[in-house]
This record gives sequence, C-alpha cells and structure tokens, in this order.
Amino acid sequence: MSGIICAVRGGAASQPTINQAIRTALETGLPIYFLYVVNLDFLMRTDHIRVHTITEEMREMGEFILLTAQDKAAAQGVAAHGVIREGNVADEIVALCREMAAEYAILGQPRAVQAQNVFTDDLLDTFSQRIMQEAGTAVIFAAGSTS
Repeated sequence: MSGIICAVRGGAASQPTINQAIRTALETGLPIYFLYVVNLDFLMRTDHIRVHTITEEMREMGEFILLTAQDKAAAQGVAAHGVIREGNVADEIVALCREMAAEYAILGQPRAVQAQNVFTDDLLDTFSQRIMQEAGTAVIFAAGSTS
C-alpha cells in the first residue's frame, strides 16, 4: 500500500493540516490515512477502570474527528480512511508510515501559544528526520498550521 499519513487532534487547529493532506492527495492521486492517537500516559496513576472508560471516550471522540476529516476529503473527491491507535503519538505516526509504505506524512507546525502541543519546532524537525529515516516517508509541513 501507499498513501498519505495525516495525524489529527481535531478542532480548528487541525484544519490546515487536513487541508494540506487533501491538496497533496489531489496532486498525487494517493489516498489519505487520517490518524488519531489516544495517549493517556498522564493517567497511568489513575484507577484502571477510570483509564479504560476515558480511553473508550477518547476513541469515540477520535472516530468522530476522523469521520469529519474523511467527509471533508470525500467532498473533494479524495479517498480517505480513518485509523485510531493507542500509544505514543510519534511512535504511532512512524509505525503507520512504515505499515502503509506511505509516500508522504503531513505534519502541522505548532506555535508556542499552545503549550499542550506534542512537538515544539525543534522537536518537529527532529521528528520529521526520524520519519524519513525510519519509514522512508517524505514529510510535508502544512502551511499556516497551528497544530
């Protein structure tokens, strides 16, 4: 398989990244694999039942976010799929790039105003190099992105 990997968190901040994935798909004819990663490492000290419940709720939210992105792509004639994973965000992006033999990974460009971002600009550079080295996937940064 081949395609475009586009990890999303949802909300307005993800729109530039989704839009870039759609533009790239239109240019290349490749399908998009929108990825939503549930990472609840910060809850590991919490009761197991509570973590399970929150994980399920996050998966449901992820499904909704992915369906919204898929609908947006379909409206522009682009084939798109949704993938939900649990774990470390960076590891799951690299793993899916490898599994799909992805041609491209679309990454947002975080801004300092959002302290909850997974990647700073420096980490994003390092991460994009990791994707290229470990998965052989070219990285495209979304213009105007904040996620």
